[in-house]
Amino acid sequence: MASSAQLPLAMAGEDEVVRVARVRGDADLRQHLANLGFVEGAEVKVVSRAAGDVIVTVKGARLALNRAMASHVSVTL
Repeated sequence: MASSAQLPLAMAGEDEVVRVARVRGDADLRQHLANLGFVEGAEVKVVSRAAGDVIVTVKGARLALNRAMASHVSVTL
């Protein structure tokens, strides 16, 4: 699989399916996001977005992330 450019989850478009490439932040934040399903290689679908806040589905769960949280998750298209 070819490597594609990474972008923050906050910038992914509505209805796009992306893969988690990397989660940044302190250990507590990375662990919290991992517990929610944001682990490397996980498939994430952007359900809707507004001003950087996103609603996504990951591992069968629908979650809302604010812009700050979504900016810590790098994804590839």
